[in-house]
Amino acid sequence: MIFLQELAVADTFEWFNKLPEKFFVRLAVDLLTVTILVRLIYYRIYRRTDLFLTFFGFNLVIFLVTYLLNKVQMSMGAAFGLFAVFSMLRYRTEGISAKDMTYLFILISIGLISAIIKGSWDELGLVNGIIILAIWLLEGNLLMKRELTKNIYYDKIELVLPEKKAELLRDLQARTGLDIHRLEIQHMDFLKDSALITIFYYQTTASDEKKLEKPVLENA
Repeated sequence: MIFLQELAVADTFEWFNKLPEKFFVRLAVDLLTVTILVRLIYYRIYRRTDLFLTFFGFNLVIFLVTYLLNKVQMSMGAAFGLFAVFSMLRYRTEGISAKDMTYLFILISIGLISAIIKGSWDELGLVNGIIILAIWLLEGNLLMKRELTKNIYYDKIELVLPEKKAELLRDLQARTGLDIHRLEIQHMDFLKDSALITIFYYQTTASDEKKLEKPVLENA
């Protein structure tokens, strides 16, 4: 029994010795980049943790598969073909918004870049840093105000009229506390005296999302 344990430990170390140092360096840079994007940018803005497994899982699988295939001289076209295969999941996936899918594509691309880049770890860090900086600028309010949307069910059906649009907008602003600047009526149900409305607003603080938690307004 002791002999088998020693043999297993020895084989484990031999497996790790077969992997070059650059593999672990690239993996560390890749995971650090994903952690910054998901934890410090995505979670800070959207406060969602249900997609953490999807983000980290896709990134890690893409990195490992691309790195291993790259050892057999996989061409750049084949690498992007692999990326396209995973991209087609967008058309078979329900319940994921376009913005969440954009983050998923970015994380898949980061895993792909980290696995096939020919430069050193500092070049990889620079490329990933540019991606992080671009996303941070676009998601923040530095370049432009970030417009968010919500689908809500509205109960005052008498205000859903073209001539009362200004009054409807003021009522939604008062009841949600959000800086709503425009809206679109998606559906009206006269049997239930309700309407499905998409509101467009500028978010200034993370606490604004909690202001939608009212009994008369429900997320679609």
